Amino acid sequence: MNIVLIGYRGTGKSSVGKLLAERQGRRLVSTDAEVVRRAGLSIPEIVAQSGWERFRDLESDVCRNLAGQDWLIIDTGGGAILRQQNVAVLKTNGTLFWLTAEVATIVARIGGDSQRPSLTGTKSFVEEVEDVLRERTPIYKAAADHVVGTDGRSVADIADSILARL
Repeated sequence: MNIVLIGYRGTGKSSVGKLLAERQGRRLVSTDAEVVRRAGLSIPEIVAQSGWERFRDLESDVCRNLAGQDWLIIDTGGGAILRQQNVAVLKTNGTLFWLTAEVATIVARIGGDSQRPSLTGTKSFVEEVEDVLRERTPIYKAAADHVVGTDGRSVADIADSILARL
């Protein structure tokens, strides 16, 4: 059974995933990193050259592949849940943990990250986070087996909370 971390970018999926993998002796796989590896391009390059739809197609391929493996910690990209097929396939052999954070926390964590292309292209960074969270929150909620808040908590505390729910 896999542990699958879902949530908006900057909610702590990568940090928590790394600690969970260390504690459990599991392999950590980032869907975003796997897409980049397979495409031979960064995410901003994929989006600029081929658009978000192509990125989402690559992401879906990665989700299908990872769901067929066992004993992984899967750190999904923030939008992996936008395709119900990804959620369904990841649930076949995984428990989905939705990591949440307030807008201010997310902005503080990822405000300077140039490897995350704009999702809207027209709004301020804070407005984009607010709008995308408003759109995705019901989708995350529907996909999640468990919800774990990350605001003001240490990575170790979050990992402990996840492990206690397994």
